Formats: sequence, C-alpha cells, structure tokens
Amino acid sequence: MTPTPHISAKEGDFAKTVLMPGDPLRAKHIAETLLDDAKLVNEVRGMLGYTGTYKGKPVSVMASGMGMPSMGIYSHELFSFYNVENIIRIGSAGALSQELHLYDIVAAMSACTNSSYGSQFSLNGSFAPTASYSLLKTFDETCAKLGTNVHIGSVLSSDMFYTAEYNMHEKWASMGVLAVEMETAALYMNAAKAGKNALAVFTISDCIFTGEATTSEERQRSFNEMLAAALETAAAL
Repeated sequence: MTPTPHISAKEGDFAKTVLMPGDPLRAKHIAETLLDDAKLVNEVRGMLGYTGTYKGKPVSVMASGMGMPSMGIYSHELFSFYNVENIIRIGSAGALSQELHLYDIVAAMSACTNSSYGSQFSLNGSFAPTASYSLLKTFDETCAKLGTNVHIGSVLSSDMFYTAEYNMHEKWASMGVLAVEMETAALYMNAAKAGKNALAVFTISDCIFTGEATTSEERQRSFNEMLAAALETAAAL
C-alpha cells in the first residue's frame, strides 16, 4: 500500500538502507551534502526523505521525528510498505555513564524503555529490544577502520524529555545504561516484528550529571564523525 498515510513516496523510491535522524533539516543537510544525485521522495508533514547514492550504493535518509510514536509510524511504514531492509538511526543522546564525554559515539546494543510501546504485541513478559548483530558488527568494524572510538552498550529510550520523577537518570545509570534518548526501543521492536534490521548510533550532546552541553550549531558539526561511520556502514551492506 503506497503511498502510505504518512509517506507520499512511490514503491521503489527508498533504498534498502535508510539513515534516520530525528530532525528533517538534518536529513536535508545529509542528502544535499553527502549523497550523490539525491532526490526528494517525501515531504508529508515536513518529514523530509531523500534517496541518492553514497560511493555508488543506493542510500536513503529520512527524518523520524521525536519520540517513539513518531519513530513507530515511520519505521513501520518503511519496513512494511517500502521493502526497506535496514534502518540506522543517527541521533544525539544524553550521557548517563560517567565514562562518556561530549562528542563521544555510542552504538545501542539494546534499548531499555519506560514506554508501554511493547504492550501492543501482547507478550506474556517483557520484550528486550536489541540491535541487529550484523549491523552492529559492521558499524563496529567500520569505526575501527576509520580510527573512530565507539562505546557499545545499552541506552534508555524515554517517553519523557522533562520528567517529574526524582533521580530517574541515576536509577538507570546504576544499571549500566550508557545514555538516554527517545526513539530506539520502538525502532528495534518494529524491526523484530517485521523481521528486518535496525541499529541506533549516537553522538553525545550533553552529560546529564555534569551539566555539560553542546549548542545546536556544535551538535551539527560534531555529528560528522558518527555520520561518516554510519554512511560507510550503509555502503558496506
């Protein structure tokens, strides 16, 4: 069923691998500066999507918006209706681990969550959302080739950016969770249900416990190292 309620692209407009930043303008920047022959394939609700090539390999980039409901919609439609095989979320995250610093790169091996997103699957237990090993392995190997240090571990996908819960972040940090963001758990669950592949990688944009933070302009520049590794990963698939 294409177009879908949220994507106006035609069948075949998306590559097998899609990079997904949260911000539509970041998707536009990536398409216009890093992809060859990029073509706009979606602009419904301003959620910009493009398809081009990187080193001769077809690659798409499309925004997911903020939060698990938005990621849930777009990743489901890409997996289920556009024959997308791999989604790599490229985003920013807040550091929970004291070992992380501004601009460090994190790859989410798994995603804890305080969301009820998984309740729709009616499982008699708690599903553990995890990355696709093939994508994680390729990203890790790519970072090694590029000389880029990457921290691999669990992240928290939170439904709340502002929370009234006292010491929430301390509790998750005490369980070894590296960083907090807002979309990965939904992406990993949708990939598992669809039998597809997903990975989320991040640049640390702020450190929750030290108060260190980047500006929006600094986040744009610091994204480059992580983005280069994600594009090289996409080209290797």
